[in-house]
Amino acid sequence: ALSHLQNGTSFHVFDQGRFAKEVLPKYFKHNNMASFVRQLNMYGFRKVVNIEQGGLVKPERDDTEFQHLCFLQGHEHLLEHIKRKVRGRWVSVVKSEETKMRQEDLSRLLYEVQILRSQQENMECQVQDMK
Repeated sequence: ALSHLQNGTSFHVFDQGRFAKEVLPKYFKHNNMASFVRQLNMYGFRKVVNIEQGGLVKPERDDTEFQHLCFLQGHEHLLEHIKRKVRGRWVSVVKSEETKMRQEDLSRLLYEVQILRSQQENMECQVQDMK
């Protein structure tokens, strides 16, 4: 019912009914998918919306994808930066000796942002060429 994306930047819930019935009660005091999604949103997770050919595409199957900038497979040290929003401000919920992001992590994230921006610019150029 739950799976990581291949590159580890998001996770999928493939069968919401089964996930709510079998998984949620193990970790929460409820089995309500909408409540789970609300909790994800409180921690800064966002639902991934696939856009193709300029329009929103409805998934062919029961597949919901979520991601967070600090939820990356193999980078557990980033989890401390996932915070809950309380009264309009973000509050850390993970206690750790390292409260600040290490310089190498920041450099890596900035590098990845530069790569993504470059890829986006290339795609925009390709779209303009196709028009």
